Amino acid sequence: MSEITTDDLLYGYINGIFPMAEADGTIYWYSPDPRAIIPIEIYKPAKSLRPVLNKKQFEIRVNTDFEGVMRGCSGPRADESGTWISEEIIATYTALHHMGFAHSVEAYRNGKLAGGLYGVSINGAFFGESMFSAESNASKVAFHYLIQILRKNRFALLDTQFMNDNVLRYGAVEIPRNTYLELLKQALKLKIKFDGSVPENPF
Repeated sequence: MSEITTDDLLYGYINGIFPMAEADGTIYWYSPDPRAIIPIEIYKPAKSLRPVLNKKQFEIRVNTDFEGVMRGCSGPRADESGTWISEEIIATYTALHHMGFAHSVEAYRNGKLAGGLYGVSINGAFFGESMFSAESNASKVAFHYLIQILRKNRFALLDTQFMNDNVLRYGAVEIPRNTYLELLKQALKLKIKFDGSVPENPF
């Protein structure tokens, strides 16, 4: 499949699958087994992050530069040879953002985007997609505030797709695909909207 629409994205997430693009632009859909999730209530910030949060080194904004965050996430990384975020992926997720289903949490310093993350929100489930940092700790702070927003809105599920060192540091765990699909089913029953107002207290 080489084309993707917003309807495709919504159908996919509701059914536990998500897209990634290959280097040639071809888009494939994935449903990993096991699946990685981050238990929202278990997350705790690292001790080294607390001073950064207390000093408010970054200004946190929500949904002010969604495409900019996606482009930051699509940039080259030292530990990866390519990116799965193609121009078509960017265009379709940005369209989904304008529909109110995709969101970004952004960290700024001196008015410049320093890092952030984005994902898809459907009822009580938030599907984390990617994050980036142009400055040390920027994405970690953005993720911390994402957790605060999800807790405030009583989200039930934070999906992180695959296990890797990045999500492991935030408390990710692996569960069987069937267990994930059951959790997803329950989360989708919750009539919740992503309220992007930034909590004043970082904790």
